[in-house]
Amino acid sequence: MGEALTREWRPDWPCAATAVLAQQRRGAGDPTQRTDLRGRVWRATRTPDGPATLRVEQDAGDGLVVGTAWGPGAAWVLETMPSLLGADDDPTGFEPRHPAVAEGWRLRPHWRLGASRRVMEALIPSILEQKVTGKQAFGAFRQLVLHHGDPAPGPADVVGELRLHVQPAPATLAMVPSWEWLRLGVEPFQSRALVTACRVADSLERLVDVGTDEFDRRLRSLPGLGVWTSAEVRQRALGDPDAVSFGDYHLANHVGWALFGHDITDEEMAEALEPYRPQRGRAAALACAGGRTRPRRGPRMSVPTHLPTRGTGRRTR
Repeated sequence: MGEALTREWRPDWPCAATAVLAQQRRGAGDPTQRTDLRGRVWRATRTPDGPATLRVEQDAGDGLVVGTAWGPGAAWVLETMPSLLGADDDPTGFEPRHPAVAEGWRLRPHWRLGASRRVMEALIPSILEQKVTGKQAFGAFRQLVLHHGDPAPGPADVVGELRLHVQPAPATLAMVPSWEWLRLGVEPFQSRALVTACRVADSLERLVDVGTDEFDRRLRSLPGLGVWTSAEVRQRALGDPDAVSFGDYHLANHVGWALFGHDITDEEMAEALEPYRPQRGRAAALACAGGRTRPRRGPRMSVPTHLPTRGTGRRTR
């Protein structure tokens, strides 16, 4: 198992470690990030030095964060733990310009975006979330990790009980056959984009230091990766407070109801958020936290399947 490494870190703001880490989780069943009965977050990741497990616990009284790590990448995850918990997200200069944003800022004055600094870790599930329901995407990601990933390093009893796994290595995913992607519920356009990205994974990982605009340009130069996917990755891998997920099925309408009391288009959302550049993503999140909530209408979308419908021999879509 290897000896555990430990780091104590005291943030200089009231950091809610669990809430920041929740931004990295992909659904309640995410096998790469679990919370135990004591409220400690266990996070499995693939670092430049190899796989690692990071356990994060926080003293609610004085805010002290204690990180414990196992595996070849243990030192790396402890070194970057402050960034993961939002230390690099500086809200200086942010000015609420709308009552809903101001109310969100009042309710969440210490809201921060964490930066994992792991591009493929953010990109793989983001591709799986393209143009499908959240339930379908989270299910596909969970099965992908459990079937093709690796058990996380760390204490065997806890890791086994939590079923904690590290995401599959890009080289592994590049070799997954087309029929296996279909069995996992992954659409062909998603698997093509994912395999293409995995083949240049090393180059993509080096983009964490090129700046957000250049990161966005280079990532979107790959086929199948657009504005929405880039924003989702920048939010998690870079902690980019300006990243807005344009093209999202729900976001524009949620922002529209928060700011104006009705649905709006992506173009109208872009216009409304432009004064907040370079913190448009922060403004959108705080507006949704402090403004009116969009009424829920209609049934949820059903989850498509690639299995043949009984008695028809046809695939449902």
